[in-house]
Amino acid sequence: MKLRKVGIIGTGHVGSHVAFSLALQGEVDELYLMDIDEKKAQAQAMDINDAVSYIPHQVTATSGPIEECGDCDILVFSAGPLPNLYQDRLESLGETIAVLKDVIPRIKQSCFKGFIISISNPADVVATYLCKHLEWNPKRIISTGTALDSARLQKELAHIFTISNRSITAYCLGEHGGSAMVPWSHVCVQGKPLLELYRELPHRFPKLDHTKVLDDVKIGGYHVLAGKGSTEFGIASATTELIRAVFHDEKKVLPCSCYLNGQYGEEGIFASTPAVIGKDGIEDVFELQLTNEELALFKASCAVIREHVAKAEAM
Repeated sequence: MKLRKVGIIGTGHVGSHVAFSLALQGEVDELYLMDIDEKKAQAQAMDINDAVSYIPHQVTATSGPIEECGDCDILVFSAGPLPNLYQDRLESLGETIAVLKDVIPRIKQSCFKGFIISISNPADVVATYLCKHLEWNPKRIISTGTALDSARLQKELAHIFTISNRSITAYCLGEHGGSAMVPWSHVCVQGKPLLELYRELPHRFPKLDHTKVLDDVKIGGYHVLAGKGSTEFGIASATTELIRAVFHDEKKVLPCSCYLNGQYGEEGIFASTPAVIGKDGIEDVFELQLTNEELALFKASCAVIREHVAKAEAM
C-alpha cells in the first residue's frame, strides 16, 4: 500500500499549522518539512512526532532539503516573508519572488511530479509564477486563494442570520486580497437564494449592506494579524480541506485560485472561482453566471492580479 506523503516548504506559523492539521485530521501518513532554517524544520518534525501517541492516526514527520522532496505526493508552498500589518499582500511581492527564484530550481532538481498547493502571498500571483516557471500542468497547481476569504464570509453571514456556517453557500471570487468580490446573486442558504430570503423571511434575513459585509471580511485577517502576528488556524484548515479532496478523490466543489482558460473572459492567470477538486487536481472550473456589475468587479480583480504577474516577471 502506498502511503500518502506531503512535503511542506516553509515551516513557520502557517506551514507548521498545516502540518499539524494534516496529522491531527489523519489526512497524511508521512510529512516532510523543509525550511531555510533547517533546525526549525527539524524541531517542527520532532514536535509532531511527539504528538503521535495522542492523535488518531500514525504519522511520521521528517525534515530535509528541498532537493529530496521528489517522492512526495503533494507539496505545500508556504515560504515567504512574514506578514506585515501595515503592508498589503501585494507589497511583499519582491521578497516572495526572491524566495521562488531560489526554490523553483531545487524543486526541479528533486524530480517531484505531484500536486502543488500554494499558500504564500500574493496567492494568485505566486500560483501563476509557479505554474509558468516550473512548467507545470495547471490542473496540478491549486492556490488556497479565497478559500479562507469565503470561510470568513460564511462566518459573517452565519453571525448576522443566526444560521450555521455549513448551511451557507457563499464565495469570495477573484484575488485573495483587496479586490476580492462577492457574487451576491449566488449566495444561498441550503439552496435558497439569499435575494429571495430577503423578501420571504425578513425577520431572519434582513437586507445587508453588501459593501460593509465584504469590508468586514477583508479586514478580518488584519484583526487576526494585529492580535497574534499571523493567521494560522483558518488557512491550515482550508489547506487541509483541499488536500483531503485530492487524496480521497472527493470531487468536492471549493472556492480556490485556479488557472483560468477562458472562464469569465479571462486567460493565463490564477484567480479564485469554485472548482471541482479530485485525484486529478482541478478537474473542472465553474464559471458562475454573474450579473453585469458582478462580472465587472471580477474582471477588475483579475486586472489587479495580471498587473502584478507582469511586475513579478520583470523582477
